[in-house]
Amino acid sequence: MSGEFDSEWGALRDHADGRQVDMRLNGTGASAGPLAPGGSGTFGSTPAEKTAAANTIETELQPNTKTATEHADEATNAAVKGFEDWDTAPGLKKVADTWDKQAKVLMGRLGSEKSALRGASGLFVRNDIGLGDQFRPIGARSKLNGL
Repeated sequence: MSGEFDSEWGALRDHADGRQVDMRLNGTGASAGPLAPGGSGTFGSTPAEKTAAANTIETELQPNTKTATEHADEATNAAVKGFEDWDTAPGLKKVADTWDKQAKVLMGRLGSEKSALRGASGLFVRNDIGLGDQFRPIGARSKLNGL
């Protein structure tokens, strides 16, 4: 048995010796980002784009989500009152409670994303300034230079 394995393994190894082995990841290419070989080496968005996205969340997504939630609450509450003496009313109330919880989570998530976008821009700028300061000669950073 060992001889068969050694023979088969040797044949497979000889066959593989001349082959080029590489790996391809799905989804890579020109849009793969700054770490992709041959990529642009820049971030996927500028501080201005992050600010614009945060502003869109604040001025459009959050208010529109709140409006939609309130509209759904009004309609559902009217339906609950309309079915007050039916078994349907408690079911609608449960759906409304679930909706409110999910809407609250969504509003919290939108707020977190908005804060993260605004914080990321400042973080990158502070990081760049800090790294730049580390690369400047010590004499260039001293206020005592030239006295």
